[in-house]
Amino acid sequence: MDFNSTVKGSLLEGFYPEGWDFQKINEITGIDPEKISEPQPFWNKDFVPLACESVTEFNAKMGFEIAEQIRLARERGEKIMFILPVGPMGMYQWAVYFLRNWKVHCDHVYCFNMDEWADGEGNTITGEASFQSAMEKAFYEPLGEYTVPKNQRNFATKDNLPTYPEKFAKLRAEGAKLVLVYGIGRMCHIAFWEPMIGEEFATDEEWLKQPYRIGVKLHPLTIEQNAITSFRSRTSLVPCRANSIGPGLMFTADYCIGGADGALSRGMQWQGMSLWMTLRYGPDRHVTSSFIPTLPGKLFYLKELAGPLCPDAN
Repeated sequence: MDFNSTVKGSLLEGFYPEGWDFQKINEITGIDPEKISEPQPFWNKDFVPLACESVTEFNAKMGFEIAEQIRLARERGEKIMFILPVGPMGMYQWAVYFLRNWKVHCDHVYCFNMDEWADGEGNTITGEASFQSAMEKAFYEPLGEYTVPKNQRNFATKDNLPTYPEKFAKLRAEGAKLVLVYGIGRMCHIAFWEPMIGEEFATDEEWLKQPYRIGVKLHPLTIEQNAITSFRSRTSLVPCRANSIGPGLMFTADYCIGGADGALSRGMQWQGMSLWMTLRYGPDRHVTSSFIPTLPGKLFYLKELAGPLCPDAN
């Protein structure tokens, strides 16, 4: 008895994206945890998943990767673009630590926040709960004299998000490389590009051209993920829509730095299935994160997320 054998007629029938193959999901999440890093035919030759024993190790390694890309670009005399998330967050204090310790100025860095809470018209949230506030406090302000210039910080407002494609093109023309920093959502979204959007397109090729979306509807499990991870379980505070960058921009990255740290406590977690789907489902527009392994970069994950993903014998 399992999901597939009991879902028909249940309250979950039609709840998950139509494109999700739960038989396939069941198979790829039941693989031996020791095999999680085995390269698959669709992986980029320069993509690698890396296990971390603790959140401290995870945060430090992600932070180092961000700082290292900034340092290397400065040494080459190049501009560099970053698509940045608010989550994971612990990496930013380490990026700040390395950059300040190395005395690396960030006036060659151009940052684009990947998403922001919004309403149906794209009006964005302000104040403490906004992603802009979180970024200012976690990254830009602590950098002090080494910080990214204010006019090179971009946030996903309804007026500014539509300017991302033109700004990307201009910086590309000036030789700038693009780095995507990301976390993986419970619904396998990257940014807030939800899997249901895949149903709107006939082909992956058309889906891959989409640059952004204003006021996108969020899946109920995305709402609950954020209630747990960002709002201390208070679902009533979580907006049901967001502005989000799309695959037409984020999946053009030259290098990616990803993280999956969704472990809770007492053996509980929420991100194991999403991690395995990212690595083994294969590129599919109904599973946004499934395109991540097709790009060069590193995906750091907490070792316990690999599983085994099975009922707790205790």
